[in-house]
Amino acid sequence: MKTAILPAVRVEPALRSDAEAVLEEGESLSDFVSACVRDGVAWRRTQAAFLARARDAVERSEREHSGITPQELLRRMDVRLDAAQQRLAAGKARAGP
Repeated sequence: MKTAILPAVRVEPALRSDAEAVLEEGESLSDFVSACVRDGVAWRRTQAAFLARARDAVERSEREHSGITPQELLRRMDVRLDAAQQRLAAGKARAGP
């Protein structure tokens, strides 16, 4: 497979030193930079896919009128929080001082 070259990136000497300080044994700075770029690309693709799914879900919810209001969501979360707090309190009461 033919390879390509990424553009040179100018950084402060301190950043280069910090990067070199975290290299694993046998790892080159080029290996590290390449891995970081690969991870960054994967992360951005994941973010883009997540946002696309979220937009689709919002559009579907609006189209089908199947969503809930923010107030209803908060009310449901409060109910769950109250139940969890009661379970914790009951557990502490059984455990004793």
